[in-house]
Amino acid sequence: MEPEQIDRIFKALADPTRRRIIDQLRARPDQSLFQICAGAFASDGKTLSRQATSQHLDMLEAAGLIRVSWSGRTKIHALDLAPLRAATQDWLQQHLQEE
Repeated sequence: MEPEQIDRIFKALADPTRRRIIDQLRARPDQSLFQICAGAFASDGKTLSRQATSQHLDMLEAAGLIRVSWSGRTKIHALDLAPLRAATQDWLQQHLQEE
């Protein structure tokens, strides 16, 4: 895995809001933007605008942690943890070899 991709993944995970979105998609896959916004409010009572949520989803998608599909005109988001597993494994192997 390219170092830039590993950086994108870890940067995406650095934000607590994005980690909450990941947790929400893990618990209930295949959600629309509206469902993610509503679920975030239901879980902790904090409101997150559609625009802010969309920006977080874009960053997660750029990191490869979110897959997007379309159902009619609705964008559906699903979690994909394979890139995280690969990035973690690559990073650990690289740093364990240095010891």
